[in-house]
Amino acid sequence: MPALGERFRTAREARGLTLSDVAEHIRIRSVYLAAIEDQNWNAIGAPVYIRGFLRTYARFLGLDPEEVVTEFNEGNGVPPVIHAATVSGGTPRTSYVAEHESSGRNLSPLIWIASIVAVVLIAFVFYNEVTMHARGTVSALPSNTATAAGPVSPAAGSTAPVDQAASSVPAVTSSPVSVATQTLELRFSAPSWLRVTVDGNVSMEGTFPAGTVRRFHGKTASLRIGNAGGVEVVVDGRSLGRLGPVGDVVDRSFAL
Repeated sequence: MPALGERFRTAREARGLTLSDVAEHIRIRSVYLAAIEDQNWNAIGAPVYIRGFLRTYARFLGLDPEEVVTEFNEGNGVPPVIHAATVSGGTPRTSYVAEHESSGRNLSPLIWIASIVAVVLIAFVFYNEVTMHARGTVSALPSNTATAAGPVSPAAGSTAPVDQAASSVPAVTSSPVSVATQTLELRFSAPSWLRVTVDGNVSMEGTFPAGTVRRFHGKTASLRIGNAGGVEVVVDGRSLGRLGPVGDVVDRSFAL
């Protein structure tokens, strides 16, 4: 049987397509497609990305995606994951969502950094709330003191001056932190690489484990998901579900 990369190259050339043609159709950079055909796996990165690209490229060329992924796993000593679900006949079904004790360890610094950033943001918001409340209280004191020091008219009774003084004190309210109503929420059910760009700025990029939930606010958002079947997208509380099958690389843009 021809080598895995040669099978991809032969199938592509049989259709009269260049790497650029394929890249334009499946939204995978031609440098990664060339790496697949040369079996230069190090140029792509972690096995989770390689398997995702293999599946997408194989479907486009009419090859069996599970067969090429299995061949990649066996040729590179990467064990698949055995899921509890079974196919007909009771045979366990395997999937590429394998890994990732090692990727979990690689994520540890990212988790620490995200935690530190979250603590700093919470402290900043709390500081602003306390500062605004204190300023409002101080600004109310002169008016309140002048009223209390003023003479009380005997004819007005004991109640009226108190009510008048209370009404003259401006209400002290803290200005709430402005929160945009447009929200993008991502829920990870499986490990996936992801890049999120909100209003033209990259807000999140990296590989994240199952169970991760992230929310973003803005006017526009663009997503690039390395494992479309492992990420649920929710826009303004409305679930759009998963944007593709497990292992697919998907690009989507949203007006929030």
